Amino acid sequence: MTDQELVDLYLNRAEDAIAQTARQYGTYCHTIAYNILFSHEDADESVNDTWLAAWKTIPPQKPTVLKTYLGKITRHLALKRYRDAHRLKRGGGEVPLALDELGECIPGDSDPESAVMAQELGAALRRFVADLPETERNIFLCRYWYLDPVEQIGRNAGFSISKTKSMLRRIRLRLRKHLEQEGLL
Repeated sequence: MTDQELVDLYLNRAEDAIAQTARQYGTYCHTIAYNILFSHEDADESVNDTWLAAWKTIPPQKPTVLKTYLGKITRHLALKRYRDAHRLKRGGGEVPLALDELGECIPGDSDPESAVMAQELGAALRRFVADLPETERNIFLCRYWYLDPVEQIGRNAGFSISKTKSMLRRIRLRLRKHLEQEGLL
């Protein structure tokens, strides 16, 4: 079933919209949630919350790439669940490690200007990622969007762990330089 057909099911409020979406994108969404939460039960709950959120937001939203839309919802819900569970402590998993790595080159102020800064930063990040060569873009996104472990990224790309870590470090250094040139650091 195509994305447009699935979106049409939601728009028409068809009862099987969620079941069809779960069949097509359940594994994808579960992988995103699990990489953040490291708990199958919590990942399942985040995925179920994703289906509910999709039901509530389509309409008025009409996503053209449903996979990306669902992935974004899943990631947001899983990160929220992670933050709620780890509010007073920092635990295992890849989330704190990946965020610490990016913390070297992305400012994190919480003053009133931060909303405007976040928009500018988001635009600069999109430009930076779009300009990366495909292999580096995939590695960067796997680490910092999907929060995949470095070992898994290296294995999937056919690189050693040390080469993967080195590539990520070089990309972060280029990102920092890019943000400095954009006047965001």
